[in-house]
Amino acid sequence: MPAAKIPALAGIDVIAPNFKRRHSGVTSTVIRLVPVQAQHIAIVASGPDLPQEVPNLPPAKLLSLPRRGPHGARVWHARRNVEMLAGLALKYVGGKKLRLLFTSAAQRRHTGFTRWLIRRMDAVIATSARSASYLERHATVIHHGVNCDDFKPVANRAALRQTLGLPEDGLFVGCFGRIRHQKGNDLFIKVMIEACKAEPRARALMMGRATEEHQSYLAELKQEVEDAGLSDRILFRDEVPIAQLAAHFQALDLYVAPQRWEGFGLTPLEAMACGVPAVATKVGAFEELIVPEKTGFLVEIEDMDAITDHVIELLSDDAKRRRFSQASRNHVLEKFSIEAEAAAIIDVYRSLLQSD
Repeated sequence: MPAAKIPALAGIDVIAPNFKRRHSGVTSTVIRLVPVQAQHIAIVASGPDLPQEVPNLPPAKLLSLPRRGPHGARVWHARRNVEMLAGLALKYVGGKKLRLLFTSAAQRRHTGFTRWLIRRMDAVIATSARSASYLERHATVIHHGVNCDDFKPVANRAALRQTLGLPEDGLFVGCFGRIRHQKGNDLFIKVMIEACKAEPRARALMMGRATEEHQSYLAELKQEVEDAGLSDRILFRDEVPIAQLAAHFQALDLYVAPQRWEGFGLTPLEAMACGVPAVATKVGAFEELIVPEKTGFLVEIEDMDAITDHVIELLSDDAKRRRFSQASRNHVLEKFSIEAEAAAIIDVYRSLLQSD
């Protein structure tokens, strides 16, 4: 992919900092959104190790920015505490004319320090209605979106699986993301052990990275699968590069999001964009993303029996799974495209720029 064109310093209207070196959900958001937004507004990210297609102003150059932007103030769009702090420092110590914006995905009451920072923002976006309910001020609710050109159904899943080094036959159920207790990976494994017993075509792929502190948790899950004699049907794969992620969703027939806690939770949307129905717990924004009995099912946290029943139901009923598949794709196209998310956020940017 060609390198992004970076506007001249004096021409930048919006800066979206991403100061965390390790990949995270916030980093993924910046990588997805900024190139789309750059087609419509003079925006740059600012952070280490971003892909070349993301217009990126190195953090060391932030102090070199002219005090004013092309329209007076610039927008500083923070998504973490450290980035809110940096915006305040640039504004009040560095003398930059900034309008400060924060996006909150948290599904809990913020700490006192975070609330103090949020009070100093000029505007706030929440990624879901639930996130907005934890804020002590008005927030514009803008859901995350998916690039539906990348995340789309494929005509031949068997051929795709072959290229990915996966078995070509069977019905694959996926669970992707960080490997840790809060993500409910242990629930997924237990569900799939039962599903494999009930449905001969059932297979599973759990994919994601386990940090050092969660390696023993992952080892226990693998041992549980081995003890069940299902190592050939319930597969484990480490985190893959972002460029390969869509293909792994496209290889699935069903997606399970069994989280015990989640900030937003993009994976069910990515799955549905690929025509893959989702079974998810009622955490994060899942209740705002999934249409029960149409694009998947919602269950209570920890309700392993309900997840198991719905997984077996969709694996064993090919006609229903196909209906859910088409409805899932249409639902994301209509309500959760990356273009819609980008446009809604740009509306907030322009409102702040015009308030100068």
